[in-house]
Amino acid sequence: MTIQLDHLILPVSDVERSVRFYHRVLGFRYEPVALVRVTPTLVLQLIPRAPEVSQHLAFSMTREEFQGAVERLRAAEIPFGDDFDSVGNMKGPGKAHGSQKDGDSIYFRDPDGHMLEIIHYELA
Repeated sequence: MTIQLDHLILPVSDVERSVRFYHRVLGFRYEPVALVRVTPTLVLQLIPRAPEVSQHLAFSMTREEFQGAVERLRAAEIPFGDDFDSVGNMKGPGKAHGSQKDGDSIYFRDPDGHMLEIIHYELA
């Protein structure tokens, strides 16, 4: 299939604060019109609207990107956990099941409370 996810609209209470968070913690690039580039073919479009519910976004990355993100979470003292219901235990990574089966994962929240997961798969 050639179908790909192109963009997600994510409501946030403060666009600039969210842009800084996603850039600082995950290394995503800011682009005009409140876009945060995740990959060459996927962007988050941040809209200035207080979220009514928390979204869950999971991002897979290389081992190096994963380790760097975990280091930045620790340095910024952002609570994280080894499972979605244990954010704040500062343990991990845990194991999670995603698009490529089981991987090492860490869960944490963005400034608006959206549940974020980073995952790294060991590919054979």
